[in-house]
Formats: sequence, structure tokens, C-alpha cells
Amino acid sequence: MVYVRKNVSKLTRTERRRFVEALLEVKRSGEYDEFVRLHIAHFRGDGDRGLRAAHMTPSFLPWHRRFVLDLENALRRVDDSVTVPYWDWTRNRSTTSVPWTDDLLGGNGRPVDRQVMSGPFAYATGNWTLRARITNVEFLTRDLGRSRRPIDLPTRDDLNWALKDPVYDVSPWDSTVTKGFRNKMEGWGSSNNPWRNHNRVHRWVGGAMLGGASVNDPVFWLVHAFMDMQWQRWQRRHRKHRYAPAKPPGRNSAQYGRIVARHEKLPPWDVTPDELEDMSAIYRYG
Repeated sequence: MVYVRKNVSKLTRTERRRFVEALLEVKRSGEYDEFVRLHIAHFRGDGDRGLRAAHMTPSFLPWHRRFVLDLENALRRVDDSVTVPYWDWTRNRSTTSVPWTDDLLGGNGRPVDRQVMSGPFAYATGNWTLRARITNVEFLTRDLGRSRRPIDLPTRDDLNWALKDPVYDVSPWDSTVTKGFRNKMEGWGSSNNPWRNHNRVHRWVGGAMLGGASVNDPVFWLVHAFMDMQWQRWQRRHRKHRYAPAKPPGRNSAQYGRIVARHEKLPPWDVTPDELEDMSAIYRYG
């Protein structure tokens, strides 16, 4: 049966509570920290050696599509009424609007150390200690909007700039390309606008959302559900275009063995980008 991922601003009070309770239960079981560790392990960039499956690569979108689906399945094993909501940052742009409410994700970090003090994921509750991390900080941190050198969230125009590009991705298949939907959504920009869309949202939230351990902030899932929704929108708009590259780069290419082609397995799963292009039998967006 196909289930619905809803806009977080449309969740009922009961839906909010059940989503939070399911997240806390997955955290208590230790499974949540495994999601953080998996993301850290696959947080590789252009300058790193070996395969890039999750970032700065064509498989950025299918990798996170499967990643969110795995978390959603974990939540639904706790409570099968729960789905991962999405945060439309082009509409809910305030530091006090959803999802930054006490009954959802809690609010901003305090000035002294950016520690989140409100909501169910505050360290003081005892329910959200960061165990899988890249720093020594055990508590969730945020710096919404960036207290120093403030930035704004991406706009609807930023989304449309990416969505109107009919090509999925282009050579050299990394963060430097200036064409293609994938990199425009992932958000690697030019020197005068270094962060767009996805990357800009991570920067705007700040704190734990910066770097490979960004999964420690539950907003990660809402951000990537919205990213996944945009990929679906792009797919509907450009039906003649698909995930690229269709075939892996040749041995003489600098990207040989470093990216995942359409029919290659996407680590750490036994699934290809081709198999992840259509999720209509599993979920849809409301």
C-alpha cells in the first residue's frame, strides 16, 4: 500500500507526537547511531580517493533516497502510521516556525555553545546524546541563520533554477560542473555564490548539520525528503531524461571507478540508481 509523506507544516498534533516518539525509540535501540555512522563513512568529496557514492557525485540523489527510505522503514517498524515529513524551506523560513517548535524538533542553539535547549532532542532530556560523531560534543547544536555572517534559506527561484535544467548530470560528474540538475540541487556553486539549495540549507541550520555527522540533527531527514520530492518533480518535468551516466567512465577517465553509473550497485546496498528512479509503488508526496 502506497503511503504519503506530508509537509511537516501539515502534520496534526498526533502525527507530530508519533513521529517524534518513533525517532526517539529508534535512537534508544542504537539503530539511529548506525545511520549516522553510515553517513560519516560515505562522506567523501572530490579530493578524496576511491568511490564517491553519496556526495559530489551523480548518485547523490539516489543514495539519499535509499538512505531516507531505510530510516523510514525503521520508524515504521516502531509505528506503521509514521512517515518522514518534508520541510519546504521556501515557505517555512523563520527560525521559530515549523519544524523549530517544541513539539517537533526544538529550537535554535543558545548563544554560548549553540546547544539546543528546547524540544524532545535537547540534551537535558537524556534522550538525544550524540554517540556517533566527528567532534567531542555530545549535545545537539544549531545556529539557525548563522549568528555570524548571516545567510538566508534558498528560495523558490533557487529550486526552479535547478528544476528547469533538463540534463541530470554531466562530466566530470563532480562538484565543479555548472550544468545538470544534480549539482544544482546538491548546491555546489560559484565563488560568488558558493552554496545553493541543499548545501545552503545545511549551512543555514549550522551546528551538527555541518559535516559528515549531520544525521545527528533529525532535520536532516526532513531536508532530504524535500530534496527527494524535487527529484520526483524533475523526473515528471523531464520525462525523456534519466539518471546519468548510463555507463561508467572508461579507464582513461579521472572518474574511472569513482562514480556509480545507472546500472551499477550503489554501496552499501545491493541496488542500482536505475532501480531507485521510481518510488511510486512505495510512497508519494502530499
